[in-house]
Order: sequence, then structure tokens, then C-alpha cells
Amino acid sequence: MLGIEDKGVLAAYLLCLLSAGLCVIYGIINWNKGDESVDPDDVKWAKTEKQVEEDL
Repeated sequence: MLGIEDKGVLAAYLLCLLSAGLCVIYGIINWNKGDESVDPDDVKWAKTEKQVEEDL
């Protein structure tokens, strides 16, 4: 297969491709997933920032 005669080399290639595929799948599943909650201070800051932009 593709000129690879040793089964160990073939296994290494296949495992590299498999691990890359699993990393992509893991990234897609956990995209924008976070455990950060919104603090009341952040909400207050966002309101004041919006007010400043409206005043400009």
C-alpha cells in the first residue's frame, strides 16, 4: 500500500491521521463552549459602555 512495506510505518501513518481527525471532531464539538459565567460587574460595564457609545 503506497510503497509502505513495514506494518509499523503504516500503523504510524494511520494513527497520525486518526488522531488528527479526532482532534478536529473534538474541536468542532467543543467550539465556543466555556464555563465562564457572566458577572454582574461585566453587565454593568457593558451598559455603561453602550451608554458612552450612544452619547458620542
